[in-house]
Amino acid sequence: MSMTDPVADCLTRIRNGLTADFDDVEIPASRLKIELARILREQGYIDDYEVGPARVGEMIRIRLKYTQDRKSVITGLERVSRPGRRTYVDSDSIPKVLGGMGTAIVSTSRGVMTGHDARAAGVGGEVLAQVW
Repeated sequence: MSMTDPVADCLTRIRNGLTADFDDVEIPASRLKIELARILREQGYIDDYEVGPARVGEMIRIRLKYTQDRKSVITGLERVSRPGRRTYVDSDSIPKVLGGMGTAIVSTSRGVMTGHDARAAGVGGEVLAQVW
């Protein structure tokens, strides 16, 4: 059976891992999901990630990040552009998540980047997800 939205599956696995208080989650790897993990690490939402072999293909192991009292650093994780309703924006219309306190993840012609970086570079694209 094929998966229609692998990015939503990736975000749901992270969300479920945080809800279940796991230390890490495993996700089937793709270049897009590796870029998502890179951005989440750069923005401080996860501790780290590593790509390793699996029975078929590769897996991404994401180490989730918690505060001192074991509360999740990620309060919200939302898929914006879906297969049934793609969301494309220009550089002026990139959404600010929580007034700039969160992060929008945008797939542009120059690669996957945060909304802040895309605004600075003057490029638009598909808004993949929002994290806060």
